[in-house]
Amino acid sequence: MISKKKLFSLFMICTLVLGIISGCSQSDKTSKTDEGGSKKGATVIKIATQSPLSGGSATLGEAIKLGAQLALDEQKVKFKELGFDLQLVPYDDQGDPKKGVANAQLIGADQAVLGVIGHLNSGVSIPSSETYEKYAIPMISPASTATDVTDRGLKAVNRIVARDDFQGPAGAEYAVKTLKAKKIFIIQDKTAYGSGLSDAFKVGAEKLGADIVGFEGITVGEKDFNGVLNLVSSKKPDLIYYGGLYAEGGLLVKQARDKGIDVPFMGGDGLDSSTFVEIAGDAVKNSYITSVAGDVTKTEAGKKFSEDYKKKFNKNVESYSAYAYDSMGVMLTALEDAIKESDGKVPPRKQVRDSVRAIKDYKGLVTKVGFDKKGDNKFAKIFIYKFDEAAYPAILDGEISK
Repeated sequence: MISKKKLFSLFMICTLVLGIISGCSQSDKTSKTDEGGSKKGATVIKIATQSPLSGGSATLGEAIKLGAQLALDEQKVKFKELGFDLQLVPYDDQGDPKKGVANAQLIGADQAVLGVIGHLNSGVSIPSSETYEKYAIPMISPASTATDVTDRGLKAVNRIVARDDFQGPAGAEYAVKTLKAKKIFIIQDKTAYGSGLSDAFKVGAEKLGADIVGFEGITVGEKDFNGVLNLVSSKKPDLIYYGGLYAEGGLLVKQARDKGIDVPFMGGDGLDSSTFVEIAGDAVKNSYITSVAGDVTKTEAGKKFSEDYKKKFNKNVESYSAYAYDSMGVMLTALEDAIKESDGKVPPRKQVRDSVRAIKDYKGLVTKVGFDKKGDNKFAKIFIYKFDEAAYPAILDGEISK
């Protein structure tokens, strides 16, 4: 017979083992009811963001994170009622393709992540999205415009903004027809975004009869543009076009004005940031940008969004703040659809991925969204802005639909 002492010991061991097993089975659940604001036992669903939160592009990268966060926070209660604890997981891709891919691998390994909002840079979106495709994690970019982002035909890749082969020609038409530019000097930053946009602009400008008198590349992170600007001076163009981001663009226009080059300076949506104005100062006057982002403050709903954003983060909205907000709105709509199809359970990633691509008529804050078979938004527009003073946002001077 087993003694009472041994029976007691066996009882305690079994209790301990069962406790450990029970604890492990709840590892993907939340247990807090008040501090975390979650139902006891709610299943965690994560949505990741990937954008540069450090480095030269951090202004726009942070705007993507914050816009997405605001949209997710507003829908937490709805998902809580469905039995899910919705969480945002931000990743800093540093504007670096290698870092973006490394982060994408971490995201793929986290089974609780069912979607990604990002990236800012096309050069990061393209390689990172190969990893998302492998894990069947849907990605919605609020900012990447290079044609190769969607032309590869990946099921997981979507964006809500216009492509460079739409933005480039739109800018060329404005430069030639409105600004009357006949001799254009193009500078680009040799990234997937900058070179792709510049190529599209060049083709469009040449079709309209403009003479491209220079096509030169600079390097991201470069500070002294004396060499390329000497070439610009020697060619005496009517307009300078820059394909790249605001950190280098702001220095380029400032240094151009310092050298007495006063012709119009034009670029794409990579210049659509308050930091472009901060860097360029008064030299920003007589500059023009095409942007895939509209001015959110033009509507009552947009004004409220701007106020809520300022109140929550103590920051003013940037060009992609509202587009990240809408991207998250699309993602969560697709997620809710997938949950319903899964009878209220956590849907597989493939189901969320397919639900995202199936979005056809989402009415967002700044854009309507309907994806075509590639993952491009059929309702995307191009906006044209001009700087008459050192103030951001610039003056809206045109809007072009597909």
